[in-house]
Amino acid sequence: MPCGRGSFGGRTRTLVPMGLGPPSPHKAGRRFPAGGKRGRGAKGSGRPPPGRRQPPCPPPDGSSESAIDAHPHLSSEALGYFRRALSALKEAPETGEERELMVHNVMKEVEAQALALATNRTGSEIMQELLGFSPPKPLCRVWAALRSSLRFVACHRCGVHVLQSALLQLPRLLRSPSEKEEEDVEEEENGKGSPLETLEELVLGLASEVCDDFLFYCGDTHGSFVVRTLLQVLGGTLLESERARHRGSQSPDSQKAPARECKPADFEVPETFLNRLQDLSSCFLKDIAVFITDKISSFCLQVALQILHRKRPQLCAHLCSAVISYLSSRNSSANGSPLLLFLRDQTSSRLLEQVLLVLEPRRLQSLFEDHFRGQLQALAAHPIANFPLQRLLDAITTPELLSPVFEELSPALEAVLAQGHPGVVIALVGACRRVGAHQAQVLQLLLEAFHCAEPSSRQVACVPLFATLMAYEVYYGLLEEDGAVPAEHQVDMAMARALGDVTVLGSLLLQHLLHFSSPGTILQSLGALTGPQLLTLAQSPAGSHVLDAILTSPSVTRKQRRRVLKTLKGQYVALACSRHGSRVLDAIWSGAALGARKEIAAELGERNQELIRDPFGHHVARNVALTTFLKRREAWEQQQGAVAKRRRTLNSILED
Repeated sequence: MPCGRGSFGGRTRTLVPMGLGPPSPHKAGRRFPAGGKRGRGAKGSGRPPPGRRQPPCPPPDGSSESAIDAHPHLSSEALGYFRRALSALKEAPETGEERELMVHNVMKEVEAQALALATNRTGSEIMQELLGFSPPKPLCRVWAALRSSLRFVACHRCGVHVLQSALLQLPRLLRSPSEKEEEDVEEEENGKGSPLETLEELVLGLASEVCDDFLFYCGDTHGSFVVRTLLQVLGGTLLESERARHRGSQSPDSQKAPARECKPADFEVPETFLNRLQDLSSCFLKDIAVFITDKISSFCLQVALQILHRKRPQLCAHLCSAVISYLSSRNSSANGSPLLLFLRDQTSSRLLEQVLLVLEPRRLQSLFEDHFRGQLQALAAHPIANFPLQRLLDAITTPELLSPVFEELSPALEAVLAQGHPGVVIALVGACRRVGAHQAQVLQLLLEAFHCAEPSSRQVACVPLFATLMAYEVYYGLLEEDGAVPAEHQVDMAMARALGDVTVLGSLLLQHLLHFSSPGTILQSLGALTGPQLLTLAQSPAGSHVLDAILTSPSVTRKQRRRVLKTLKGQYVALACSRHGSRVLDAIWSGAALGARKEIAAELGERNQELIRDPFGHHVARNVALTTFLKRREAWEQQQGAVAKRRRTLNSILED
């Protein structure tokens, strides 16, 4: 099939076919299966011979025409072309003239069919990924092609994700230097110096259009996503939720970054972006009632608060005051502040959660005294209001605020747990850890709530109870009548019972407690676990983080750490052959002295072949240098001694 011509760097060359064009001129509009024969020798696969890669042929359905129908349609032939073009780009070398030429030609076809691609379910997914390969100029042209249909695309269930993906290319492209050569090539190809707006101008133009019809875009189910992403790009901050959702970026950093990172990612933006961010943020003040009560619009205000908190704190404080003032001015509830009504509302409570997290300490103290004091236990028991209460606890950073909150909430810890709201208890314990106050008191209250405070022999069982969020008699299946004297702890019974399922919140509770200034009670309970029980904890997705806390907590001494971890002796192979356990073993190995490393390596070496065959174990074997240990012990000891010496030197530098 004949292919078109492409140019790069001022040279014109004929592109040989790659077999990526449509195999036959099917009628436009007919749908065909997305699959087909795949593989090296598949008939008609059109795979090129090994060597230089060529860009795909353009789709033959008139994509070179500049005009786009009011109701665009993407033919199956064109869809197949873009699918194969994406596959070719993924397989092509990361650099080189061939790749640049391929990207250039593919993006020209994307520009020609931008609206049809963006509003097609499969096409939009392909387009999002293709944008991740685009240099600045082709992306600008695609953006310009969509701008005339902005409202249609932004409110389209597929098109909105393309706009998001285009915006999310800014962190990558703003870092790259201006490519004058690329500009010259574009002008030469056009045959004239047609003006093309820069990325900065296009983003500012989009912000102006959104600002002119702010309520519409924020209130639309799909359009609100564009507003939220635009706010992040203007502020130079990508929130974790946005990075996890984004699939368009092809940069190695974005692909390697874990999806559950907690901290937002900042990047440099022009001052004009921050100025426009302020303009958009002022739009919230004009219709604050809508953004508080409307579910979709409220999400935009929540994102704005997070961005402004980092980049424009004064404006963030102003927005928070507007929200609190509006809610406080509503009809008073029979039980106190009118704000309490909104804490129990599904929509406004989510907004208030974000307000609580970004308020400065002095304003948070005032909010507690004016609206929360005397209501904490009622809020903790409410199925919705307990979540804003958790955010209040998460935001506490001063003893002045923690003390009255602890005094009011602590007597109800067992009742809150019984009501199924353990998040409130975890948040309170986290506040005690963060502020460094009331730690011994809250630990005693927890022991009482889990029925392991008295007799004192039961305290050694607190770790399994906290990890599983079960009371003593429930965990061990005891039948105790009300008012009866609690039985002594039976060590044999505890050792015979397998560790129960570790919950995420139970793991968080233990992590907080291990970072208390005196974690002795928790460490004593961990030391009482049997090898299989501690192994189960380390192999658990949630429980493995408890082992991380043991290894990293500054409150746990080296002697206490060794006393707990020695229980794992004899379990190292099972640990190494586990997804989460292998990560724990790597962490133990990193902090182990030479003597402990010898013990671990000797135990692993007894089952070397089993480790090598295991998908997780072979990584541990490589990290331990197990082959060297088994065949050249002296060289292994010298290597590990040098590593230990470097670690000691680094630690001394960091301590200084």
